[in-house]
Amino acid sequence: MTAEAHVARNYKPLPVTIASGEGAWVTDVEGRRYLDLLAGYSALNFGHGHPDLVAAATDQLGRVTLTSRAFRSDRLEPFAAALAELCGKDLVLPMNTGAEAVETGIKVARAWGYRVKGVPADRAKMVVAHGNFHGRTTTIVGFSDDPDARDAFGPYAPGFVAVPFGDAAALAAAIDDDTVAVMIEPIQGEGGVVIPPDGYLREVRELTRERNVLFIADEIQSGLGRTGETFACDREGVVPDMYLLGKALGGGILPVSAVVADEEVLGVLRPGEHGSTFGGNPLAAAVGLAVVGLLRDGGFQERALALGEHLGTRLDALVGRGVVGYRRAGLWAGVDIDPAVGTGRDVAEALLARGVLVKDTHGQTIRIAPPLVIRATELDWAMEQLQVVLSR
Repeated sequence: MTAEAHVARNYKPLPVTIASGEGAWVTDVEGRRYLDLLAGYSALNFGHGHPDLVAAATDQLGRVTLTSRAFRSDRLEPFAAALAELCGKDLVLPMNTGAEAVETGIKVARAWGYRVKGVPADRAKMVVAHGNFHGRTTTIVGFSDDPDARDAFGPYAPGFVAVPFGDAAALAAAIDDDTVAVMIEPIQGEGGVVIPPDGYLREVRELTRERNVLFIADEIQSGLGRTGETFACDREGVVPDMYLLGKALGGGILPVSAVVADEEVLGVLRPGEHGSTFGGNPLAAAVGLAVVGLLRDGGFQERALALGEHLGTRLDALVGRGVVGYRRAGLWAGVDIDPAVGTGRDVAEALLARGVLVKDTHGQTIRIAPPLVIRATELDWAMEQLQVVLSR
């Protein structure tokens, strides 16, 4: 019998079984330590077991963990107020997973289109980008162009138009009178840390404002410090109409997501039209409030910026030596591996054997997204291991 005989095979994990973690390091069941350069796809931006987050969760565990939204809880309003302030918005709609935040954003945008913009019933459209990854629910995979996410799960929901990522002219051409929103990732994480051309986000913001269309930024993976800014949109000084947040919002302790927007957008929802048994539960709100507290003074953002520059210097030295090229934003990089060396999976497995955890995507790319608590010396060591692997 295999180690995962009773686990559905919707993942193909690397051959390591993790038993504990602290900071940027994890330990497997046999006592071997690994430097984590994936950080739960940015859910662990603050590292494994950050003491502030563990303390917030532990304290709340002894009080109350769930009330459902049938009642108020004393943790929800402080969390919503703090997150709204961080985003510069009025309202927070808490959910659990990133995909739930995206689904919620879609519903809100459609309701806004019908109730505010005046789009005729059942004709609302949203413009999305090729190469997107917004989740794996049946609605979301319908506008994905990744065959692994999409194939065999139809029929697909209508109402979505996809255009090339980074192409503002194509975006403008796709918007018509029935368009209610443009939803993009400011940086496409699952796509391999794909960064749009300079000025693209500003063009999206100007275009959506001119055409009376909502700009929805999926910052589930790119947000909350990863790029050296609180949000990836901040890199261009852009504020969308709606933020979709998740991953790091739960501190790697439990799933916490949120839709954040102003009253004129989120206020279109009426009681009973949307909800979640666990969304905004006291435990999630307590952890989320502690996460916002960690981001408030900008220290983690500055750390991501500085460490990202350091990482970039080390990656520069590997270009042409097993690395074809890379894309980086803050402490987040997509590194394209020379096919002569092997696939991204080959490199990930070789790094695993040397005590470094990364994950491949789209064949030849590995993603580097360590916890923001990592030290420069630890990054140096990891890049030394990558250099060894590339030179085999």
